[in-house]
Amino acid sequence: MNYSKLAFTDGIKAIQQRMGSRNTYERVEKMSFREGLTAVEANFIGQMDSFYIASYGENDFPYIQHRGGPQGFIKVIDNQTIGIVDFSGNRQYISVGNIAKNPRVSLILLSYPMQARLKVYAEAEIIEISDNPDLYDLLTPEDYKFRPERMLIFHIKAYDWNCPQHITPRYTEQEMLPMLQEQNEYVRKLEEEVRVLKSKLAGSTA
Repeated sequence: MNYSKLAFTDGIKAIQQRMGSRNTYERVEKMSFREGLTAVEANFIGQMDSFYIASYGENDFPYIQHRGGPQGFIKVIDNQTIGIVDFSGNRQYISVGNIAKNPRVSLILLSYPMQARLKVYAEAEIIEISDNPDLYDLLTPEDYKFRPERMLIFHIKAYDWNCPQHITPRYTEQEMLPMLQEQNEYVRKLEEEVRVLKSKLAGSTA
């Protein structure tokens, strides 16, 4: 897997040359080969509750869609394959229709709290649930109500970590709860200390 070699077409290389970055990225191309996902990427993917998928349509336009679910709904099948159960949504089927004609997709997995962004080139595969029930059992999220329609498997061709600049930290309500609990406990202790001090002051002036 070499993200740079796949991403940098001749036209892109020409722009890099003109803008003065070609020498740097030529070195990156030679040094960025990866065998597959490492434990770092697998752990990151396992924490995601959403991702963005770009597919290419018969209308010659790219289409970008947000896909979401419970944390961990994206499953790492092996170091070159990830997959999801495709939940029923607005039933437009634009991404699925595009993939049926052209399986090549790009994924972006973005963590606002960690200010991290993983870019993935992949070939998508549509698998009907009845065709592989064992795989469906593997991909099914736990403790989550949903209506499944199919499975989407992504065979990873290359990936890269993107620059964290301009990723503003944002947190879900679930992620905020431990912070708020810690803050509330701190406030409770301060209030208790104030109550004790007031009691002592009242006793000393009696």
